[in-house]
Amino acid sequence: MATAKKAPAKKAPAKKAAPAKKAAPAKKAAAKKAPAKKAAPAKKAAPAKKAAPAKKPAAKKAAPAKKAPAKKRTPNPAFMKPLTPSAALAAVVGDKPLPRTEIVSKMWTYIKAKGLQDKANKRMVNADDKLKAVFGKAQVSMFEMAGLIGKHVK
Repeated sequence: MATAKKAPAKKAPAKKAAPAKKAAPAKKAAAKKAPAKKAAPAKKAAPAKKAAPAKKPAAKKAAPAKKAPAKKRTPNPAFMKPLTPSAALAAVVGDKPLPRTEIVSKMWTYIKAKGLQDKANKRMVNADDKLKAVFGKAQVSMFEMAGLIGKHVK
């Protein structure tokens, strides 16, 4: 008979846990109900676990509020400052002073028009004669391209 009592005892907490899970949405909706149910000793563990997930959605709601001021950000004027390209770079982008962003855009326009992007690895640029004068080597990664362009502007 002792084993028969243990089996129903194991089933009883399982039944208590299931109603506690069903009561969780009600706790999220009404905060007043949560303190009343925490007084019961058998249900203290379940509300403590569910209180933590209730804090996470509150943190997610706070994050979008912080993102709103980020939209008012102004671009750095250093990017808009016109720079004079060197003779080697002027052969590709022109000899007029341009902002750094425009120089990089014109470089990519030239690369795509001439089909110089590597077919197998799109991150690599195969230099032709004009670009080889700017880059100093036959193949350049697109990540190091901006650094190499920086050496050819004033």
